[in-house]
Amino acid sequence: MVDKAYYTVQEVADLLKLHWQSVLTYIKKGELEALRLGKGYRISQQSLDDFIAKRSTKQKKELEK
Repeated sequence: MVDKAYYTVQEVADLLKLHWQSVLTYIKKGELEALRLGKGYRISQQSLDDFIAKRSTKQKKELEK
């Protein structure tokens, strides 16, 4: 089976246990990078990983040192 290169807004919401509108808010604020395709968005695995890393408490603690 081939891994998905891109996720839909709903798939990201399910992965992060968020409401799909929260994911759209992150996209519209520029906090989560996404591609606009038609009326929807697609989020790459790299963008999702970056988004998660920016919110990691471990990373914040290392930056404070």
